[in-house]
Amino acid sequence: MCDTVIVTAQAAADGVAIFGKNSDREPNEAQYVASYPAADYPAGSRLRCTYIEIPQVEHTFAVLLSKPFWMWGAEMGANEHGVVIGNEAVFSRLPANQQNALLGMDLLRLGLERGKTAYDAMQVITGLLEEFGQGGSGGYTHSLFYHNSYLIADAKDAWVLETVGKHWAARQVRGVYTISNCLTIGKEWDLSSPDLVNFAVEKGWCRRREDFDYAVCYSDLIYTRFGAGPYRCQRSASLLASHKGEITPSMVMALLRDHGLPAGAPFRPDRGLTGANVCMHASLGPVRISQSTGSMVSYLQPENPPHFFTGTAAPCTSLFKPFWMDAGLPDMGPEPAGTYDPATLFWRHESLHRATLQEYDRLIQLYASERDALEDKFVAQALQMANQPAAERSQFSSQCVQEAEAAEARWLAKVQGARLQRRPGWLHSIAWQGFNRQAQMPDQRS
Repeated sequence: MCDTVIVTAQAAADGVAIFGKNSDREPNEAQYVASYPAADYPAGSRLRCTYIEIPQVEHTFAVLLSKPFWMWGAEMGANEHGVVIGNEAVFSRLPANQQNALLGMDLLRLGLERGKTAYDAMQVITGLLEEFGQGGSGGYTHSLFYHNSYLIADAKDAWVLETVGKHWAARQVRGVYTISNCLTIGKEWDLSSPDLVNFAVEKGWCRRREDFDYAVCYSDLIYTRFGAGPYRCQRSASLLASHKGEITPSMVMALLRDHGLPAGAPFRPDRGLTGANVCMHASLGPVRISQSTGSMVSYLQPENPPHFFTGTAAPCTSLFKPFWMDAGLPDMGPEPAGTYDPATLFWRHESLHRATLQEYDRLIQLYASERDALEDKFVAQALQMANQPAAERSQFSSQCVQEAEAAEARWLAKVQGARLQRRPGWLHSIAWQGFNRQAQMPDQRS
């Protein structure tokens, strides 16, 4: 489960488009920020994606990605030309392909490596989709098969692309658009696969071409409903629409931390076994098995756009740090895996995150205000550095990562030193005891 948003230039406070995404996956499915340089390949080269090989192109663009550790593809990312993409799992009455093919995350990375504009990247994805198909399990420890939707944007253009099998529809975006784990394109689109409507009519999903509505005809209501995709999509869209024309990167970061409550209302992630929010917190399965494991916000100015990544789970307990495509990545430790490793950024942060979950509504207050103030400083300075040399921006990225790490160490000491006034719900505790045992996490109250 995920949530992705695009604020085009018309809706942003200063006329610069803003992109954001939360990646929701299994709690121990560590995610990390990775960069790959542009590269050239000899004719006839092959590329190994997560499950299958496909022909490699002669040239690939440099990319900056947030990716689960075990797959070739990525949940979200950007390329050297300022194209950004985020994807969502969507479910259809047409069963997802369980045979190995391209994962939706593979298609996302391929779109970034091969697309110079948002429109080009969309064409790359649809072309590969029609040639090789999408399929294979997108789950880490639990098999999960699904179709994919995408928000694809650059500084001047944005598209929503929704796919089911090899069928697809795309619509150009103006203003604000959000996607979650549901199809959103209805009766109007700009481009589509040639048999999109006929296939639905032949299947009996609608009687006539004139009745066709993509989301209505193709959606699977059971998975879509339990994943709360329509609710989360409506929630994020309404929060952004109410501020159209004044939206900033910090507002998008706040949106990715949204728990669906009025401002100031306490949030209890240990309550309930169903439901989902933009900022996702796992609990006892099978419905609440997903956790926001990585987040990204991009400020799509034409020159040297900064991309803010958490590189860690739960944006409400994390800090967004700025990175630039041409400035390299600071040292954040080795790539993580599915078990606790304090040498990695993801798992160091999990000590804070999982300790906070012990009594979330009270413990988050020990550091939320400092989190916001420090992050505001990162954002304000990053937005002023577009014309600075890459070396200076690289140094600033490293400084932000170091300050974030120091802050999180202070916050962890505060949280671990606080006496618990209430134990989390029993079923929620069972779930997290299981996650911690599988990850070989140390005791979070030590």
